[in-house]
Order: sequence, then structure tokens, then C-alpha cells
Amino acid sequence: MAMTINSSPVLSGESARAFVEEAERNAKLPTPRLSPEREAQLRDYERKCREFTFPPKK
Repeated sequence: MAMTINSSPVLSGESARAFVEEAERNAKLPTPRLSPEREAQLRDYERKCREFTFPPKK
């Protein structure tokens, strides 16, 4: 049987205003990008993960 969880925080007053202001400020920041070298490292890691077998073949 599923139960609802009522523990979601509710922001009000000064906390809500500060949260909204920070969110609006963050929305204007540039999105971080990966360098070409880091993208190559991640592609290599993903390839190795796809090729990984357990237990190793003898």
C-alpha cells in the first residue's frame, strides 16, 4: 500500500524571496561546457564501460 509523503518543504516570506532571487540570478549565468579533452575522456570511459565483461574472458 502506497502512502503519500507530506514532507516537502514550503518556502514562505524571506526564504521564498531569497530563493526566487537566487534562481533568477542563476538562470542568467552561462551554462558550463566541457572542454574537447574532457569530452574525449568521457567518450573513452563510456566505450570501456560498454565493453566491460564480468567475469573477464580467459
